[in-house]
Amino acid sequence: MPLLVLAGPTAAGKTAAAFEVARRWDVELISADAMQVYRGMDIGTAKPSPRELAEFPHHGVDIREPTQPYDAAEFAADADLLIDTGARVVVVGGTGFYLRALLVGLAPTPKADLQLRSELERLHDPHAELARVDPVLAERLHPNDRVRVIRGLEVFRVTGRPLSQIHAESPFLEPRHAAVRLHLERDDLPQRIDRRVLEMMDAGYLDEVRGLLDAGVPRDAKPMKSLGYRHLADHLIEGLELAEAVRLTQRDTRRFARKQRTMLRSIGGFSVLPARDLEAVLRAAERAFGA
Repeated sequence: MPLLVLAGPTAAGKTAAAFEVARRWDVELISADAMQVYRGMDIGTAKPSPRELAEFPHHGVDIREPTQPYDAAEFAADADLLIDTGARVVVVGGTGFYLRALLVGLAPTPKADLQLRSELERLHDPHAELARVDPVLAERLHPNDRVRVIRGLEVFRVTGRPLSQIHAESPFLEPRHAAVRLHLERDDLPQRIDRRVLEMMDAGYLDEVRGLLDAGVPRDAKPMKSLGYRHLADHLIEGLELAEAVRLTQRDTRRFARKQRTMLRSIGGFSVLPARDLEAVLRAAERAFGA
């Protein structure tokens, strides 16, 4: 049975669309959101509320502590187990590497080398070093996207080859799963993102970050480097003005949305739909699951 994949940029309305599908069909929901895997990171990841999760359980939510690793290959393997049961599966989320791993597979790259990664983290300007050894990848990545910048350097140090070249030499010809793929969009996404960040602040985003730091989550833990968590930690630890931390969070989230669109285009096979057109989403679900 084909999957239904509801992808798109952050704040587009993917979760609401998934709930609408789940009201019509008996489905298993899989979160393809690399941040929602972490316990205690709820507000800043726009995780469904406890009430919503009780009504619409999600696989892949709250399955790791913020200090525990989880990656796209593990996500695909976990999702495969559920898909292989023959259940009606809806994959909902916007993490491009998760979607690529599930739908078309990943290029063969070395496993993480934590000692090397720690060494690379100490570089004065990792993005400049990446531009020297892999200019194609550096052009795609913002200097603040440290996780992927460091990964690019790590792969080069281990293999002696640019990660962009490895990806280019690994064409994905056959899909791993039959899927109806939807890319949900909104014309007003920048305004929606800015508004949602403010709503997160009102809901206690800063207290969430403070609680994570107080609980001993290291500031350099991978999830703490993402979007608003990084900037709010800068406010709490280094005294960055709160208004500036919020502004940077809004800016970086808008940039992230653009990267998500680029990744979905590179995966291919997605039909672009307005997120508000729930009837079109339901028609797509009917193509996947039947009437």
